[in-house]
Amino acid sequence: MAQEQLSGLTALIPLPQGVEAKIDGSTIIIKGRKGESARKLPGKLFSIAIHGGNITLATAKDTKREKKMLWTYDAHIRNMIKGATAGHLYRLKVCSGHFPMTAVVTGKKFSVKNLLGEKVPREFMIRDGVQVKVEGDIITVESVQKELAGQCAASIEILTRRSGFDRRVFQDGIYIIEKDGKEIR
Repeated sequence: MAQEQLSGLTALIPLPQGVEAKIDGSTIIIKGRKGESARKLPGKLFSIAIHGGNITLATAKDTKREKKMLWTYDAHIRNMIKGATAGHLYRLKVCSGHFPMTAVVTGKKFSVKNLLGEKVPREFMIRDGVQVKVEGDIITVESVQKELAGQCAASIEILTRRSGFDRRVFQDGIYIIEKDGKEIR
C-alpha cells in the first residue's frame, strides 16, 4: 500500500547519525555501531517507508486498534535504534546474607553455586546476542535487542527465587537493580 493512499495517522521516527535502516517486506532492519537488529512488523493496514533520515509509519484508518498498533510499532523501532546506537543494559546485584553465593559465567552457561547452602548449582543457558559479565557482586547483562536483555536478566532473577519463603526475611538471591538506565528501588 503506497503512503499516498493512506489517510490515517502517521508517525515519524528520525534516524540518528550513523544508523542505517532497511525494509525487506514487512521486516525492518536497523544497523548501528553496536550491532544489527531485525524485527518483523506484521500488518496489512500499515505502511512503512524510509525517506531521507526518517522512518515513516502510516495507517489506513484512524481506528482505536490501529492507533494502538502504530504507537507500539513506533516504540519497537525506537528501542531498536537505541539498541543499535547505545545498547540495552541491565544490572543485577548478588545478595547473600546466610551463605556466600557465587555467580559464574562459563561460555554460554550462567550458574549460581551455594545458593542457601544447596549442593547442586542452579544454571541456565544464555541466548545468542546477549553478553553477561560478573564483576564482584554486580552482574551486567547487555544486548542490542531490549527483549533479549530483559529476558536474560529476568531469567537470572528467577533462577535464584525460592517459592514458599518470605522475601522480606530470606533475602538471598540475585535482584535487578537497574533496567536499561532506570534505577529500581
